[in-house]
Amino acid sequence: MSTTTQTMEIAKTILEQIQYADRSALMAWGALNFAAIGESEEYQGGLTFQVNGLTHQGWVKVCLRWADDYTIVFINKKRETVKTFERAYCDMLVPVIDWVEGK
Repeated sequence: MSTTTQTMEIAKTILEQIQYADRSALMAWGALNFAAIGESEEYQGGLTFQVNGLTHQGWVKVCLRWADDYTIVFINKKRETVKTFERAYCDMLVPVIDWVEGK
């Protein structure tokens, strides 16, 4: 599998995991501008998207670590990291993002 195909598959899988956990979560967060994150030394890949929630406006990065868990990074509109949640599993994605969003 090529690197580009693998990067897109990881991003699609993360998106599907969020939608499976809560069909309306992305809409509730005002999510848009989705983009895949490429492989690095620390991550296999990931997904980033812009949100316009109640308490967090900016970007959310969901990165798949090589240990097969996720690191979720919240970035504000000034491009500053405001919160990082490490060692999340697929069933924790929606609750963690909801918690930061103030839902």
